[in-house]
Amino acid sequence: MLPLLVVIALVLIFFIVVYNGLVRLRVQCDNAWADIEVQLKRRHDLVPNLVETVKGYAGHEKSTLEGVVAARNRAMSTEGPAAKAEAEGALTAALRQVFALAEAYPQLRAVESFNQLQQTLSQIEDTIQNARRYYNAVVRDLNTKIAQFPSNIVAGMFSFKPREFFELAAPAEGEVPKVSFGGAT
Repeated sequence: MLPLLVVIALVLIFFIVVYNGLVRLRVQCDNAWADIEVQLKRRHDLVPNLVETVKGYAGHEKSTLEGVVAARNRAMSTEGPAAKAEAEGALTAALRQVFALAEAYPQLRAVESFNQLQQTLSQIEDTIQNARRYYNAVVRDLNTKIAQFPSNIVAGMFSFKPREFFELAAPAEGEVPKVSFGGAT
């Protein structure tokens, strides 16, 4: 009777430890995703300021500026890592077009607020990249734990599901938009 109780206690302890590990990873995934969303919101909040600054110097580039606003609105309304990554990639491409405008408008490059917006955006892009890496690492750990034996048994019993990675659709989207226009002649 005593050995049977010991075996039951060990099995129960095993289930508790595995379950708690899965819960910890799930909470870390949620927290990491929240960090990404905070940085994306900061990025989205900068876009209108950038558009208004550019509009003052290159107002006739209306289609480019409208494209940025449309990409921002799509990025703000998407849900889930895969859709969010696709929309953010489109926003990055639209922002690259705005930065390319600065090459055609030297007076825009001389505006301090434009330069500050570029620097801030570059910092946010770096932060987003770091947050994305952390999120993907935690998702990898959770998905691995869900798939591995014997934790997959506990994961199945308590409906733990694998998470989506936050991946860029094209490698070029991973490049931070060029924000330095000084020194080139």
